[in-house]
Amino acid sequence: MIAALSELTDIGADFLLIFGLVFLRTGGAMALLPAFGEMMVPARVRLALGLAFAAVVTPAASSGLEAALAAGNPILEVALLEMLAGLVLGFALRILIFVLQVAGTMAAQATSLSQLLGGQGVDPQPALGAILVLAGLALATMAGLHVRLAEMFIISYAALPPGAVIDPAFLAEWGFALADDMFRSAFALAMPFVLASMLYNLALGVINRAMPQLMVAFVGAPAITWGALLLLALAAPAILSVWIALLGGRLADPLGLPR
Repeated sequence: MIAALSELTDIGADFLLIFGLVFLRTGGAMALLPAFGEMMVPARVRLALGLAFAAVVTPAASSGLEAALAAGNPILEVALLEMLAGLVLGFALRILIFVLQVAGTMAAQATSLSQLLGGQGVDPQPALGAILVLAGLALATMAGLHVRLAEMFIISYAALPPGAVIDPAFLAEWGFALADDMFRSAFALAMPFVLASMLYNLALGVINRAMPQLMVAFVGAPAITWGALLLLALAAPAILSVWIALLGGRLADPLGLPR
């Protein structure tokens, strides 16, 4: 009886060790993940979500972690590498939120809406950026983000094996590629507003040359404001469709270089 209890205790200790290492990866990612890792989400909820993801991922990741520990890798080293892997995975997805924020900022600056209803979130941003971010997060969660995140954590153990050191050169190249792709994607998403602003300013210049006595700026200000809101209503579905496709591709291959 005592021997069986001792064996059961050893099994429980091994399981808790593996579970704790998995939680370091999921918990590290939880600090940066879209929707679940937002600052508006209470810390206790984020902790519970990290534990829930760890419980889902542990059965699939246990063999790799056991092999890493059996190979003689120090537990502390494996733990630190797991935490780093989680942060890398979280950053790969968080930068897609930056895409919406930058696109919203570009659109707001182009259409004179940069101050309207700004600063409503944890990170002060124009209204267009806040609307796009909240809509994108809602769309992602409705599309089963939690399931895709669990899949991403499981497949990440093939790309980032337990105990393996991430190549700094690859990490730097990957980070720069993500930053470059972020600005290119943000500019592409904000293009309708930039083009509308360019046409508005061209028309304003032509009218001002034709009728210098007319205060066209005062007449055009309401037009660009209402036009930007109408354009947002028309373009937001297409913008979010493109963004959700980017998110799906990133979830399928979080460490892949953008094309």
